[in-house]
Amino acid sequence: MAVRERMRRELGDPVFEAWIGPLSLESFDHDELKIGAAKPFVRNWVANHYVARIERAFRAEGAEPASISIVIASPTPPSVAGGVVREAAQSSASIAYLSPPAREEDGARGLWTRMLHPQQTFDSFIPGPANEFGHGAARAFAEGQQQDIPLLYIHGGFGFGKTHLLNAAALEFRKRGKRTLFLRAEDFMRHFLGALYRKDTLAFKEELRTAEVLIIDDLQHICRSTATASEFLYTVNAFADLRRRVVIAADRAPHALEGLGADVKSRLAGGLCIALDKPDRDTRLAIVRARAAEFTRHKPEVVLPEIVLERIADLDDASPRELIGVFTKLATYADLTKKPVTLETAEEAVGLRSSPGAKTSIEDIQRKTAEFYKLEVKDFHSPQRARRVARPRQVAMYLSRKLTSRSLPEIGRRFGGRDHTTVLHACRRIEALIDEDPLFRQEVDFLSQMLQRRGEL
Repeated sequence: MAVRERMRRELGDPVFEAWIGPLSLESFDHDELKIGAAKPFVRNWVANHYVARIERAFRAEGAEPASISIVIASPTPPSVAGGVVREAAQSSASIAYLSPPAREEDGARGLWTRMLHPQQTFDSFIPGPANEFGHGAARAFAEGQQQDIPLLYIHGGFGFGKTHLLNAAALEFRKRGKRTLFLRAEDFMRHFLGALYRKDTLAFKEELRTAEVLIIDDLQHICRSTATASEFLYTVNAFADLRRRVVIAADRAPHALEGLGADVKSRLAGGLCIALDKPDRDTRLAIVRARAAEFTRHKPEVVLPEIVLERIADLDDASPRELIGVFTKLATYADLTKKPVTLETAEEAVGLRSSPGAKTSIEDIQRKTAEFYKLEVKDFHSPQRARRVARPRQVAMYLSRKLTSRSLPEIGRRFGGRDHTTVLHACRRIEALIDEDPLFRQEVDFLSQMLQRRGEL
């Protein structure tokens, strides 16, 4: 039917199959349209959220219903003769709209808008000692081999492959016919708070629960809102009660998530928790080689020598995402200039030799800063706020941002799981003190120069 196909295109397959697909056309006589739903709950939901869309779809196809009623479907399907649907007996329980409401709910539909990356599959993921367990567990979970485990929790640094595994799991679940909802934490929070503002959280809850699999990326961002964290717990509990699957990724382990209560952390820790660590050199080289092979398939004339790929893999403080970024920069350089890439041109084009981020690690900075201020490295990870610890910690954070390519959240994670706003505050505070106090500026400059000299050795 043209109306059904139009609504499928507008709503997407998951929402259509959940709410519109099961509906039946009870009758359409004297401009009165009656649509049947199998259960009262479905009838109420469709009446409150989709009547306006149904009306527009009929009008777009040339029909002009004067009224629309959502009724409990007849036990016997309506008879069809001469292309005209004859009115069938119906339940007296119905919700009628002489004039369908103008308001419609688009917020919930937005939950299903994320497009999956077709190339980010389990087969394209490069496993190694640091991530092979995570890769195998995610694959087994998506293939249904861990039916007794309802929740998979993957955590690790930025760029370590968490999103790749989540995307691969979503592709596998959908391949197996599961209605899979893939959200970023920001999406979950934005749609929930929007529903809270509209006083329509029931719509959000029920739309979310039409999914058979829920996948959430970057969970740490949900922790900014207590209300959202509570709703997240209710959602996870509901999926567990319904024996549905949940896959979550975050930049830290459950116990290190800020702003979450013990109940949420306990629920997350009760699933299968897996850490993705920094890959070793062999894995880094395999990642770069795989990216090079993919690039060459599209640009056969661009081939980077093996020695250049090995040089990129030598960046032991870089994440897989950053390695790919370095390779892409070099390959693009070769493609645009039409010059062969040697080791020397690679060093020159990308700045590998002079880039302090490739030479100096956060661990180096913490160790040297702690030695300079007569502290232990563990003091930087502790919750101590005494000035003798807090100020050197801020210096180490400032130098980590200045001398490495680490992001603010990653730096915060290396300093005892602190929030990125703490790191940003520390950097701004140190910059202000450098401008105000010449002696303090000398201290920081000395540490910076010492660390850079060490990186050049």
